[in-house]
Amino acid sequence: MSAQGEKLMFNISDRAKLRSTLLQATDEPVLIHLNADTTWLVSLPYPPTATKPADGGRRRFNILLDPWLQGPQSDVAAWFSTQSHLVAPSVQTIDELNLLLAEAEQGGADDKAKTGDDDGKQPTSSLIDVVAISHEFTDHCHEATLKELPRETPVFATEKAAELVRSWKHFDSVTMTPGFSSDTGDWQKTLSVPPLPDWVGIGRVITAGNALYYHSAVMIAFKTVAPALGMNKMDGGDARFNGTDAAVVYSPHGIKATDLAAVKAAGIETRALLHGLHDVRIWMTKQLNLGALNGLEAVRASGAKYWIATHDEEKKGGGFIAPLLRRTKYTLADAVQSETKNMGDKAPDYQFVELGSGDALVLA
Repeated sequence: MSAQGEKLMFNISDRAKLRSTLLQATDEPVLIHLNADTTWLVSLPYPPTATKPADGGRRRFNILLDPWLQGPQSDVAAWFSTQSHLVAPSVQTIDELNLLLAEAEQGGADDKAKTGDDDGKQPTSSLIDVVAISHEFTDHCHEATLKELPRETPVFATEKAAELVRSWKHFDSVTMTPGFSSDTGDWQKTLSVPPLPDWVGIGRVITAGNALYYHSAVMIAFKTVAPALGMNKMDGGDARFNGTDAAVVYSPHGIKATDLAAVKAAGIETRALLHGLHDVRIWMTKQLNLGALNGLEAVRASGAKYWIATHDEEKKGGGFIAPLLRRTKYTLADAVQSETKNMGDKAPDYQFVELGSGDALVLA
């Protein structure tokens, strides 16, 4: 990563840096890796003219992706498959995450009147505005972690994940994530589903006529602001924003690169593609994570500015499936050596970033 890019990285254990970044990066998204695996927070700056929550004073709209913090995860049954983090998440609870965000938004832990009860440990309201879930598997859809969120937190989830979350009868609003493909017209009309604000959309990138499930992507689309242009009307666009249509594309298991062409074709700038390096599969049966070779093709197809590794944590595993898992640890160098020579002048221009647990990046 370039020296300039390194200046945009920090760890949320540095609370002063977290606060100053969220306050000063008023026109840029901030991406925070909450564990070493694939739990992320996407923090978007409110456009100056956007409607903010009733409590006022909010600077950022926060989207939580695939939250799994403490405890193990198990699919089917513990005897079949169970995993635990080997690297501690940067926050242990949703309350701890809320407190960090409240301090950054409202002036520090000592501001008890704003951040919470008399002991200053509990924010008065959740600063997680929405949760997006990519798959029903419990390393993405972790019941214990999700139930730490207030009932009123909106959840956007793929079909099977939405059915699972609804079965818990915990959340008031669970929406099946709408699809986005080459057939999609205006992304705002399709993806800005209430209760999302009209400048944010959450969708699932699919192939038109073939809604791929496992190897797919969650797209967080948003309107940016061009500060120097203020409120001037430009190119017939929305006078409230006057920036670009941008997105963070999250594909924890990988996605067929050509499926992402629809994002670029729609004029949406992919600020970041979250796609893993490791090739993971179940012996003799199923491909799980597509890995770095596919990732390089996906970066080229999407035109992503940043390629950020995700879902590469080697976890403590048990059960029937654990000994059947096969992991090939590709590096970016492996991918570039294998594929770039075949791309010639079509090689993508991007910055590759690996963020550990608690690491954050300003998507400038």
